[in-house]
Amino acid sequence: MRIRATVAVLTGTLALSALVVPAAQAADEPNAPKFAPFAADMPLDEVVGDTKITKVTVNGGKDIVLGTTEKKKVTIAVTATDPSGIIAGSAFLWHGTDVEADIDGLIFPDELMADCKVVNATTSTCTSTVVVDPKVDLWSNTLAGKWKVSASAYGDDGDYVAKDELASDARMQRNARLTTNASPEPVKKGKTLTVTGALTRANWETSKYAGYTSQPVKLQYKKKGATSYSTLKTITSDSKGNLKTTVKASADGYFRYVFAGTSTTPAVTSTGDFVDVN
Repeated sequence: MRIRATVAVLTGTLALSALVVPAAQAADEPNAPKFAPFAADMPLDEVVGDTKITKVTVNGGKDIVLGTTEKKKVTIAVTATDPSGIIAGSAFLWHGTDVEADIDGLIFPDELMADCKVVNATTSTCTSTVVVDPKVDLWSNTLAGKWKVSASAYGDDGDYVAKDELASDARMQRNARLTTNASPEPVKKGKTLTVTGALTRANWETSKYAGYTSQPVKLQYKKKGATSYSTLKTITSDSKGNLKTTVKASADGYFRYVFAGTSTTPAVTSTGDFVDVN
């Protein structure tokens, strides 16, 4: 399994495995880059000198919604400062209680070093890109919710900072689907309409969608020609995620179900189903 194989490499070294040194230390090599890798033998969560991480933004602050098959690119932007300027940075996402001892999820960028953009003489924002594959990275539904960020930044004077438990401002969520069907169609005014539907969400363990049970879902209605929906009632999805309720037909219009979402599942609104009332 990818996670287990990589965790063995992580222990005690990953956040600093890309640690850099100033160009002066490679000055005797004319073709050497401005910085070169250090040996990965330093501990995590360490500060040397006055380098600081001031901000971390994951996926632009938006929740990361994954279905069962489609991969998604996610950015990790780390803003850091040092009086001498920032020359490099790195970051990855992880899930668990301890990055060295208890980790059950890891998403590491293909490129070890982040792409750093200068903000000013002392500050840069270094952005790493990871690709989240639900079939590989999200092996358990328990991975939905908050992940953590391990990030490092390196000053031009050799100072550095490494933090392994930075909070992510984006949640990993299981994609949701919602349907609505009102019948019979057409229907006479005053007669009973039955509105059915289903609330399902991605099951990362089976790579299929399954019913999201015991969830409050709003039934909304928009009269033909109107510009907005109004809520008629709130019902609860059953043991298979199914929805079913009845209303009286009053006029031509659209019915839809709306789910507000949870910490592990995004909000979703079904397509409106038009009913002809005569």
